[in-house]
Amino acid sequence: MGSTPGDLRDELFALTSAFRQALLRQRRAGVWAAPGAATARPAGAGDESASVDSASPALGVARDERRDERGEPAVAARTLAVIREELGDCQRCKLCKTRNKIVFGVGAEPAPIMFIGEAPGADEDRIGEPFVGKAGELLDKMIEAMGWGRGDVYIANVLRCRPPNNRNPEPDEIAACRPFLDAQIQAVRPRIIVTLGRPAANVVLGRDAPISALRGRFHEHRGVKVMPTFHPAYLLREPDRKRDTWSDLKQVIAELERLGVKSPRPPKA
Repeated sequence: MGSTPGDLRDELFALTSAFRQALLRQRRAGVWAAPGAATARPAGAGDESASVDSASPALGVARDERRDERGEPAVAARTLAVIREELGDCQRCKLCKTRNKIVFGVGAEPAPIMFIGEAPGADEDRIGEPFVGKAGELLDKMIEAMGWGRGDVYIANVLRCRPPNNRNPEPDEIAACRPFLDAQIQAVRPRIIVTLGRPAANVVLGRDAPISALRGRFHEHRGVKVMPTFHPAYLLREPDRKRDTWSDLKQVIAELERLGVKSPRPPKA
């Protein structure tokens, strides 16, 4: 016996309703793409009041019991490639008028250590990569002394565009770039952040203090340990402070070992 128009209409309505409910669950779980292969219908698909905090495997979402600083269910971090695509040809602040290249970041994803400086300089602006030139060479030596390599860690700046004459970042520039820095930290998932110089330390920690008052001890940013230390460019001008910087980095080495994170090569004593 064939189906009547009313039966077909009811069936179409039921399918449309189920599809809408599935989309609602995906949106609440922070998922915006359908799974790549056929999956079983999740239990309770017809019940719009069903819990969505424990996202269904049928929607390709892993359950995540973590909560953010506001107590909301944690949303999976975007990848660095997605964040870079979202940044695009950024025009969000006045630095877009004077920069040569956007300097996004470089390194591993994820990475055990993330180094954050204040802003690109002339060499970085020309090449499009953070910490190149003499300051970058010194940072590479610092990383190698810790038992790691440039490709094992992640390196970024508070700003992604060079300020004119290498002046300090201004509040509106920091505000425009801050969401991308936060997203990079979430994507890299570092066990420890090393901030390089006063501006980077104050932005990450939400402080207004001299680097001398911050360095030498761990702080915390959203559950991640932060070690402020001197910027490599400053160390080139004041080489006597290299001893203090190495003392800071040895604390980072010791904390990574305590966390069970082994360096690829033995660090210097």
